[in-house]
Amino acid sequence: MKLFAISVRLARPAVLLAFLAASALPSIAKEDSLNYLAPGQPDSAAILAPPPLAGSAEQAADMAEVVAVFKACTTNETATAFSERKFSVFNFAPAVGSGFQPGKFPVTEAFFKRVQSDAAAATDTAKEYWKRPRPYVVDPSLASGKLEKSFSYPSGHSTESMVLALVLADLFPDRSEGIFAIARNIGWHRVEIARHYLTDIYAGRVFARAIVREMKSNAAFQKDLAAAKRELAGTTQAAAAESAVPHPAAAN
Repeated sequence: MKLFAISVRLARPAVLLAFLAASALPSIAKEDSLNYLAPGQPDSAAILAPPPLAGSAEQAADMAEVVAVFKACTTNETATAFSERKFSVFNFAPAVGSGFQPGKFPVTEAFFKRVQSDAAAATDTAKEYWKRPRPYVVDPSLASGKLEKSFSYPSGHSTESMVLALVLADLFPDRSEGIFAIARNIGWHRVEIARHYLTDIYAGRVFARAIVREMKSNAAFQKDLAAAKRELAGTTQAAAAESAVPHPAAAN
């Protein structure tokens, strides 16, 4: 409540409106839309540590890092971050191979859409549980671009990208290093534009592993993963691997 009171006093009307709208939104996670996860699973309350408390030294340090990263962000870095507002498994093509493109692997593409949809639903439920305001709500000077009408913890981009990476690495194990580097960068870019705290993206990586563990216990997931493996097998997979260009982030 203390943090909310601070936000009310400080926030510009447009920023405050976005936060109030988010507070009123029901959870987006619809039980009948899940593919590989059971409703309420995995439980973020049982998996994740709580985010820093409002007014604590830990929260102040978390915010200071966001401010520093935001101010140091270049125009090109900002553009990259905003370009990833919507992303899919094909964002990983630089690590997998230039042939890994939409429309070429319909079974695999549909599979990863279901995987990402489930990851998003689980993260939405987690956000509604923790209800952590985003950095730009606490400090309106950090607001830029189109603002999200949702909470901050854990990061949806970090969670979803790492879920995609973990599953994709099962299909392309020899490309896993570059795949994980791209997922980490997608999460990090959200700090650059003050959408998330560092603790949000780290929590997302932890939550992603729990989501994938849960998915792997589902028979339908295993069946669809096997179908994707068959579609990508043989010469198609070899061609994608041969054309892959090492992702620069993998060297960091």
